[in-house]
Parts: sequence; C-alpha cells; structure tokens
Amino acid sequence: MKKSSSGQNNGARGGRAGSRQGFRSREDKPARAARPSKKAAAKSAGKATRPVAAGRAEQPVARAQTPPAAEAPRQLTRAQAKSAAQEVLATGVQTLVVEPDEADMRVDRFLVARFPQLAFTHIQRIVRKGELRVDGRRAQPNDRLTAGQKVRIPPLKLDQPRPVSRSAAKDQGDREFLKSITLYEDKDVLIINKPMGLAVQGGSGTTRHVDGLLECMRDAEGQKPRLVHRLDKDTAGCLVIAKTRFAASTMAKSFRSRTTRKIYWALVAGVPRVRQGRVSTYLAKEGEEGDARMKVARHGDEGASHALTYYAVIDTAAQKLAWLSLKPVTGRTHQLRAHTAHIGHPIVGDPKYFDIENWELPGGIQNKLHLLARRIVIAHPRTGKPIDVTAPLPPHMQQSFNLLGFDTSQYDPIVEAPED
Repeated sequence: MKKSSSGQNNGARGGRAGSRQGFRSREDKPARAARPSKKAAAKSAGKATRPVAAGRAEQPVARAQTPPAAEAPRQLTRAQAKSAAQEVLATGVQTLVVEPDEADMRVDRFLVARFPQLAFTHIQRIVRKGELRVDGRRAQPNDRLTAGQKVRIPPLKLDQPRPVSRSAAKDQGDREFLKSITLYEDKDVLIINKPMGLAVQGGSGTTRHVDGLLECMRDAEGQKPRLVHRLDKDTAGCLVIAKTRFAASTMAKSFRSRTTRKIYWALVAGVPRVRQGRVSTYLAKEGEEGDARMKVARHGDEGASHALTYYAVIDTAAQKLAWLSLKPVTGRTHQLRAHTAHIGHPIVGDPKYFDIENWELPGGIQNKLHLLARRIVIAHPRTGKPIDVTAPLPPHMQQSFNLLGFDTSQYDPIVEAPED
C-alpha cells in the first residue's frame, strides 16, 4: 500500500533525515521553551532516537515526555476555593496627580471616579481618619481639587471587578423611566424631576438610585452622565445632571460660586412670626454615617460650616401649618431641614428633625417628607444663557395642598430674596 511504502522509505533514510521527518508533524514538535542547547543536543545525539522495525519511521523520544503544563489541574481545597472567591486587589500607598478634566471635583467624587470598585462608605472612612492627603495636608470629603495637585492614597482593598451583565431590556426600561421624569435635556445637560424615595447615589442596602440608572446613558467612549449636586432620598424635585465632563466642571463652578438659584417648597408645622427672614447658623454633622444628622454649632467647632437660608411664608392653614418658600444660599447637608427645625417649624414628615412633642398630623396628610426642589435656574455651560426649570408637586404634597386649599399659582415672594 501507499502508506506502507512511505513508511519503508522513511526507515531507509534513517538518522537525521528520519528525525527531521518526524518533527514535521505539528503534534510532534516540542515546546520552544524546552529546546536543548546545541552542546546538549550533540552530547545526547545517540539517545535522541531509537531504531524501530521496518516500515515505521524513527520517533523522537520527546514525544513520550509530557510537559508539566499538560498535567491535569489540581483540584483546589475548600479553603483555597473560599480564598479565591473572596480575593481582593490590594494596593499599596500611591500618589495620584489630578488631571485637568478632574479639576473642581470633590475629593470623595475623585476617588469614586478613580476607584469604582471602592465602597463609598470606605472612601468616607479613610478621609475622616485623615489617611488621604492632598499636597501633604489632610483633606475633607467636600474639598475641591485643582489640576496638578497630588493626592496620596493609603493602601486599599478593592473588590474584584465583576462583569455586570446589563440586558437590553433593562437599559431600555431605565431609559424610558428617565425620559418620563425629564424636565429639560440637551447634549450637555439633563434635569430630572427626582421622585421622592429614589436615592441619588448607592449606599448600604440601596440598589436602585439615580447614579445607577445613568448607566444606560453611557456613550461610545464609556462615559456616563455625572451628578452635579445631590438631593436627599426623600426630597423630590429638580436634580441637575451633566452629560459631558465639560458641563460637569462648568456647572460645578456655578453651584460653588452660588450663581445657581435654587428655590424649595416645604410644608412646616406652625407659622413663623416673621413672615420673611433669614436663618444663618453653623452646622456640623453628628452621629454615625448611616444615621447622621446636622446640628447647629458655633463658629470654630470641629467640622462646622456656615449655612445661610432665606425663607418666606406663601400661605397658611390657620396656625397649624405653613407653606414656605426657601432659598438656600449655601448647600450644606440637610440644611433646609435643620434650619426649619432650628426656628421651631420643622418640615412635616421629616423623620430626623421633626421633634415637636404631642403634635398631631392633620387628617388626610401623609407622614412623608414635604420638601420639594421646586425650581432651579442655572447658566448653560456653553452658551451662558439661563436654564430655568420648575418641578411639579409630588403626589403626597399635591394631596396635602388640595386638602389645605393652597393655590400653586400664587406669587412666590422668595423670588426677590437676596442671592448672598
């Protein structure tokens, strides 16, 4: 047969010819890393091949040697498997330089952007402990960065990035939901009417939030819209979102320079004796992160920041309730909630600051936070022209206003309040 004839021919050639013929097969070719040196090959030439019966080609001994990589993988022990499942990426001390497009970012947001696997609570902890330094100095979470600054990061334990499978149906659903609450949108800016109860960012036990919903809006370069400011979870109304880095940087400056006008509506207990006024205090955080609240402090107290709010009474229901219009000049955490409580008129439905004893909620009014980010006026990041957006009352506040006979078309005296 033809096959047998070929085998006899190979056998007749013998020696190097047979060896070369054998190595022409892709399967028989040894790994490159295992190739011996010329001196070693010459020394072991007599052992490299062995004679075979007629009709069979000489076969290199290397074929019988199984490289270690071909061995069956060892089965992990239970402890090893558990360790692998809980593996984290440990980093050492590192120094990061703030890029130009990261200028004006808060320190905590800078870390979120650089280390998306890092829990936000952990970021707050390392900043609070003074482990994070900017140009050699301790940093506060709300400190703003400038391009070129050096941020020293302590060793971190980052969760292994897990592939997030986002279905087309989920993305489509999130897009439709965001569209249904959109008050204004162009290529740079998105302003939504955030519903009460929807968190702005994730946290312990929070799986659905605005920042997560924005994942469905990532562009071709993987960039997603950025939050420019925040609202409490139970505060409804206007929330500004930047769709580009340029817009985020420009509008952040507008908020910081206090050129952005914000007007809130609230339903409070009782009626202030002074119908229009201002509340100027220092506020400091007290309590643990998950249950923290703001308290009125003195100038110079640790963590105390100045907070200024203008208010005006729009309408009242006897002496039981008042509809207030509020204009915060500063933007401290829980500022309006803490200030209204400070003047003795806490916001109805506020679980943290409503502290009037033996006060009964009027019938038909729901025990939910009655605070709305009613209106925002901000300069467009490119044209500089004002974007003026108003949010409608959320359902529970609309119900209360209907019961009390408040007319939302009434003139809002806070419009004429000072800006600083």
